[in-house]
Amino acid sequence: MTTSPTSPLRPVPAVRLRVPTDEDAHAWHAVFDDPDVMEFLGGPAELSTYQELSARQRMHDARYGFCLWTLLDEDGQVVGFTGAQPWPAEKAWGPVGEIEIGWRLGRAHWGRGYATAAAEATVERVRAAGLSEVCAMIDARNSRSVAVAERLGMTLADERTTPAGNTGLRYVLRLAAG
Repeated sequence: MTTSPTSPLRPVPAVRLRVPTDEDAHAWHAVFDDPDVMEFLGGPAELSTYQELSARQRMHDARYGFCLWTLLDEDGQVVGFTGAQPWPAEKAWGPVGEIEIGWRLGRAHWGRGYATAAAEATVERVRAAGLSEVCAMIDARNSRSVAVAERLGMTLADERTTPAGNTGLRYVLRLAAG
């Protein structure tokens, strides 16, 4: 374990990121099949959702050099995903045209530093890909994700109402050249 540059006293686990494979769709489905994990995302999703998502992420990686990568722990086990992707145009209530970073972990891995470590790795990778700014859309009720965004140094830019009538917080991070 190393220490986090955003919290030098907090040790963070070593994480590895990889472009998602077909098999990762099954792993994501298993890890995220939990009402607590999906509390702010509409509840657990079908396997087909993750199959489509992992295929789309492989296309993003080929096109942009970044995607939602599969997040692996020290033992090579899938614990979730993290990364960046363009905000989809069909979700017009959000920051269309911006690159959103995000993270999602299985419940068993919460509170152990994985989200922060994964988000920091994402920031470094998108900075290396030449991005100058990223955003994160976070449900205002999701205090854990808000804390990760703030540990990254993201600042609250605005609030938006989601189609479900909830408040979405748009955080932004300007990326200095690395």
